[in-house]
Amino acid sequence: MYPRQKRTSLYGYFSPINGDSFVYEIEGTTSEIFYSYLKEFSKYKPKEVKLIIIDNAGFHSMKNFDLPDNIILIRIPPYSPELNPSEKIWHYIKQYYKNTVFETLDNVKSWLHNFILEKLNSSIIKSITNHDLFVEEFMAQFNF
Repeated sequence: MYPRQKRTSLYGYFSPINGDSFVYEIEGTTSEIFYSYLKEFSKYKPKEVKLIIIDNAGFHSMKNFDLPDNIILIRIPPYSPELNPSEKIWHYIKQYYKNTVFETLDNVKSWLHNFILEKLNSSIIKSITNHDLFVEEFMAQFNF
């Protein structure tokens, strides 16, 4: 008999501009859960406009939801995860826990929370996600 697998999901924003981050952990990937993440993220530094790059995952569909005023979703073309700065962070995190067996889902969550708090400072986030394309476009759009 195989052990039962459980999973958790992280939704996250990692800025290639200033290294800021916002991570939301929840069990599931549905449009309702993604919308909950967006609402919570909108409350984080509420005066900031948040540009969020998303892929074409079904749960990213927000057509039935009213987005918070400070959230702008930017959809990337299919099969181009390299255009999403957050994907680079997920890849970085996976390098530290691949081939690791956790006894419980709570142990996984604890490991993730500690890793994000202890290892992902703004310098590391910028070094992983920074790409001239993002920075130049951001600066052009917001007249910096």
